[in-house]
Amino acid sequence: MTRKISHSLINGRTGAGTAGQGLKVEWDSTEDGELHWMDVDESTLEYVVPWAFGGTNSGFSSGGYGGSYYNTIDKFLFSSNTTATDHGDLTISKAALAGHSSTTDGFTSGGGNGGTENTINKFAFSSNVTAADHGDLSVAREGIAGVSSSDKGFSAGGYPNQTVLDYWSFSSNTTATDHGDMSVNRYATSGQSASDYGFCSGNNGTGTIDKFAYASNTTATNHGSLSVNRSWTTGHSTPDYGWSAGGGGNSDVIDRFAFASNTTATDWGNLSQGRSVSAGQSSTDYGHMSGGSTGSYVNTIDKYAFATSSDATDFGDLSVTRAHAAGQQY
Repeated sequence: MTRKISHSLINGRTGAGTAGQGLKVEWDSTEDGELHWMDVDESTLEYVVPWAFGGTNSGFSSGGYGGSYYNTIDKFLFSSNTTATDHGDLTISKAALAGHSSTTDGFTSGGGNGGTENTINKFAFSSNVTAADHGDLSVAREGIAGVSSSDKGFSAGGYPNQTVLDYWSFSSNTTATDHGDMSVNRYATSGQSASDYGFCSGNNGTGTIDKFAYASNTTATNHGSLSVNRSWTTGHSTPDYGWSAGGGGNSDVIDRFAFASNTTATDWGNLSQGRSVSAGQSSTDYGHMSGGSTGSYVNTIDKYAFATSSDATDFGDLSVTRAHAAGQQY
């Protein structure tokens, strides 16, 4: 008896310039109890690009409030400590909106500008242009947590309908659909993105962390708590951990929690200044926080390392001083 088994490898057979990374290959299972390599035509090998949330080039900060509502999209390089540059504009000036990232485009969802908004905007990372309307949330709201999978954006919680969890496709312009509910009424929270699950941490004065599956429409479950109860935190993500930085009361705490286990988060370090309502950008190696409020609006961009527990350092400035903006990365 012969059986073919499809198996995805991270370190597999080299072919077609892929250096053996992410090859989809076949093995032959025979009656001798051993797996034997099959002769596979190199032209049929499939390269599977692994999805990763962190960016390698630039961070973006979209919208916000600093005495007035902004539609500004700022861009700053992860490689250099400089003042951000204007990358374009959203279709609407608004704040307390959620940020999402695909591999090619940035998105914002919801927000407010004197009233709650349901608009989803899309803008290209590669060119400086005005954003386009990409659809609408199922319910207008602000103070939303933004989460991103490889192909969808998730908009979690928000005022006034705090349990709503929406999802929508990065590839098509449609109205978002209901994906379930948060475990508790939740707004003023931050989002973290793993490969298969989304997380929301902090919540209107509490430190609860919620977890929900991308693949199924269900109610989120409790995943633990932050080390300090607080709201209006800023979220960052790596493949294995979520970070929640700053927060209400001008907190300077940076927390880290594991995606794999339900535990209380641990203190990872401190920001250069205590502040809340900052936009979050994740590179592959660092978390960035842009803008926010210390009681006064600031334009500061902070940077801290994912690999070592240490305090954040000043990394530059936004082009416009503001808080309540949305973060994206490319």
